[in-house]
Amino acid sequence: MKIYTLRKKQKLPISVESAWEFLSSPSNLKEITPDYMGFNILSGADRPMFPGQIIQYIVTPVLGIKTKWVTEITHVKNNEYFVDEQRFGPYSLWHHKHFIKAIDGGVEMEDIIDYKLPMGFLGQIVHPFLVKPKLEEIFNYRTQKLEALFGKY
Repeated sequence: MKIYTLRKKQKLPISVESAWEFLSSPSNLKEITPDYMGFNILSGADRPMFPGQIIQYIVTPVLGIKTKWVTEITHVKNNEYFVDEQRFGPYSLWHHKHFIKAIDGGVEMEDIIDYKLPMGFLGQIVHPFLVKPKLEEIFNYRTQKLEALFGKY
């Protein structure tokens, strides 16, 4: 069983409170997701984030194939971190930690995603040329979008 990890850090010239307000609102996820992914929240984003919250989405990550994705917010510490875990969707494991900390002149945000692909060996074969580049592209888009919204650090 191969578990992969993706780590991304970004600095923004905003307060911890502003970063938290934006990032902890599930409805803002669509704004920082590439349009081609056809991201659409079906349910669960109608209130502020809390442990146990179930959020259902439709995404179209590859080849125009619509996929239902269900995540649970498992941990929340206001203005510091939250964790979402896939309950149903394209991965065998998806555990995404979002950290926010104050730094001089702004915040540093860090995403740590641990994930496992389905289909055993076949999943491992497609990881380096399909899955990993797609995840890098999505998180690079988020970096650019957040800079456009809040400015560069």
